[in-house]
Amino acid sequence: MSWLWFIIVGAVSGWLAGNIMRGGGFGLLMNIVVGVIGALIGGWVFDLLGIGVGNGLIGSLITALVGAILLLWIISLLKRK
Repeated sequence: MSWLWFIIVGAVSGWLAGNIMRGGGFGLLMNIVVGVIGALIGGWVFDLLGIGVGNGLIGSLITALVGAILLLWIISLLKRK
Protein backbone atom coordinates (compact mmCIF):
# COMPACT_ATOMS: atom_id res chain seq x y z
CA MET A 1 0.00 0.00 0.00
CA SER A 2 1.38 3.41 -0.85
CA TRP A 3 2.05 5.96 1.85
CA LEU A 4 -0.83 8.12 0.62
CA TRP A 5 -3.32 5.28 1.08
CA PHE A 6 -1.78 4.48 4.47
CA ILE A 7 -2.37 8.08 5.59
CA ILE A 8 -5.91 8.15 4.15
CA VAL A 9 -6.83 4.85 5.84
CA GLY A 10 -5.28 6.15 9.08
CA ALA A 11 -7.27 9.38 8.92
CA VAL A 12 -10.56 7.62 8.18
CA SER A 13 -10.08 4.91 10.80
CA GLY A 14 -8.97 7.47 13.42
CA TRP A 15 -12.01 9.60 12.69
CA LEU A 16 -14.37 6.61 12.84
CA ALA A 17 -12.82 5.34 16.07
CA GLY A 18 -13.09 8.81 17.60
CA ASN A 19 -16.76 8.97 16.68
CA ILE A 20 -17.43 5.50 18.04
CA MET A 21 -15.50 5.88 21.29
CA ARG A 22 -16.02 9.51 22.26
CA GLY A 23 -18.58 11.02 19.91
CA GLY A 24 -16.22 13.04 17.72
CA GLY A 25 -12.92 13.06 15.89
CA PHE A 26 -9.64 14.54 17.10
CA GLY A 27 -8.70 16.76 14.19
CA LEU A 28 -6.95 15.65 11.02
CA LEU A 29 -3.44 15.18 12.39
CA MET A 30 -4.51 13.29 15.51
CA ASN A 31 -6.96 11.18 13.48
CA ILE A 32 -4.03 10.11 11.28
CA VAL A 33 -1.85 9.35 14.31
CA VAL A 34 -4.60 7.36 16.04
CA GLY A 35 -5.39 5.51 12.81
CA VAL A 36 -1.78 4.64 11.99
CA ILE A 37 -1.03 3.44 15.52
CA GLY A 38 -4.36 1.60 15.42
CA ALA A 39 -3.34 -0.11 12.19
CA LEU A 40 -0.18 -1.38 13.85
CA ILE A 41 -2.09 -2.57 16.93
CA GLY A 42 -4.87 -4.11 14.85
CA GLY A 43 -2.42 -5.97 12.64
CA TRP A 44 -0.58 -7.30 15.69
CA VAL A 45 -3.78 -8.41 17.46
CA PHE A 46 -5.25 -10.05 14.36
CA ASP A 47 -1.95 -11.83 13.76
CA LEU A 48 -1.92 -13.11 17.36
CA LEU A 49 -5.48 -14.38 16.99
CA GLY A 50 -4.81 -15.89 13.56
CA ILE A 51 -7.51 -13.78 11.93
CA GLY A 52 -7.01 -12.80 8.32
CA VAL A 53 -9.10 -9.80 7.33
CA GLY A 54 -7.63 -9.38 3.87
CA ASN A 55 -5.08 -7.16 2.22
CA GLY A 56 -7.39 -4.83 0.32
CA LEU A 57 -8.59 -1.37 1.23
CA ILE A 58 -11.57 -2.64 3.23
CA GLY A 59 -9.42 -5.16 5.13
CA SER A 60 -6.90 -2.45 5.95
CA LEU A 61 -9.64 -0.11 7.11
CA ILE A 62 -11.20 -2.78 9.35
CA THR A 63 -7.82 -3.67 10.84
CA ALA A 64 -6.94 -0.03 11.51
CA LEU A 65 -10.41 0.71 12.92
CA VAL A 66 -10.33 -2.21 15.36
CA GLY A 67 -6.81 -1.28 16.44
CA ALA A 68 -7.73 2.39 16.88
CA ILE A 69 -10.76 1.45 18.98
CA LEU A 70 -8.54 -0.75 21.14
CA LEU A 71 -6.03 2.09 21.48
CA LEU A 72 -8.68 4.59 22.56
CA TRP A 73 -10.20 2.07 24.98
CA ILE A 74 -6.81 1.45 26.62
CA ILE A 75 -6.16 5.19 26.86
CA SER A 76 -9.56 5.73 28.49
CA LEU A 77 -8.76 3.02 31.06
CA LEU A 78 -5.43 4.66 31.88
CA LYS A 79 -7.01 8.14 32.19
CA ARG A 80 -9.50 6.94 34.80
CA LYS A 81 -6.77 5.86 37.21
